[in-house]
Amino acid sequence: MSKLVIVGTVAFDDIETPFGRSDKILGGAATFIGLAASQFKVSGSVVSVVGGDFPKSYLQLLEDKGMDISAIEVIPDGKTFFWSGRYHNDMNSRDTLSTELNVLADFKPVVAKNYLDSEVLMLGNLHPNIQISVIEQMNSRPNLIILDTMNYWMDNTLDELMQVIKMVDVITINDEEARQLTGEYSLVVAAHKIMTMGPKFVVIKKGEHGALLFHKEEVFFAPALPLEEVFDPTGAGDTFAGGFAGYLAKTGDYSYENMKNAIIYGSALASFCVERFGTERLIDLSKPEMHQRLQQFKNLTQFDIELA
Repeated sequence: MSKLVIVGTVAFDDIETPFGRSDKILGGAATFIGLAASQFKVSGSVVSVVGGDFPKSYLQLLEDKGMDISAIEVIPDGKTFFWSGRYHNDMNSRDTLSTELNVLADFKPVVAKNYLDSEVLMLGNLHPNIQISVIEQMNSRPNLIILDTMNYWMDNTLDELMQVIKMVDVITINDEEARQLTGEYSLVVAAHKIMTMGPKFVVIKKGEHGALLFHKEEVFFAPALPLEEVFDPTGAGDTFAGGFAGYLAKTGDYSYENMKNAIIYGSALASFCVERFGTERLIDLSKPEMHQRLQQFKNLTQFDIELA
């Protein structure tokens, strides 16, 4: 089993959907990634920063799930990163109502010493310079570096983003971001163009329409499980990334064939995430529920056919 370092936000969210409002709850990319990865009992460390207003019970939750929290810096007189958003009726689009960087504005990550030799590094959505600084801290290059990013960094820090893209093995972005980054409408063409930038593998997330994995000339597609209700999509992409990274760290197999399995595990975990507000569903997720969901994915995609 490989060690896993997770870098990203540990934060507060305030979410409004057509189904209700959450008020201030636990959120942040690293939180969702860590909770998803914890399903695989990996040796994982979360690198982040919070303020003195962050409940110790939330930190204890991550620790109880098996995550090393020694690299989560607590600034006693600071305030924790906060995001508030409202989803539209289609649940695919949202308006950001408030973003307060607070302690994140001056965040200088420090990887825990006993994780500097980790084999897998999961770079959650953050400023590219922060992501680069973490890569440079590692004792040697991890066997697998996974990057998650978004259009905000393409708009505001493109040069720095291109630098970190050169340094990673896998990039996960959504379809809109893939098109923006490359200027290509076809996702196949876009993925091949991104691979020339550095990554060997490109994962393009399509929300309720599944995810695509590209490697050289190979393409794999994983559907999203049709759900009766989508309660809150916040964190679904991070949960997907955490499941993907956690499974690969658990198996220690970073081949294209095994990444297909990782995509399915990530998709299954993301399907749980959207069923409740915030992290609620991931916290109480059981192994039998996970196995049943994986079986549903298998039934959804498996078929026999006779070629005429």
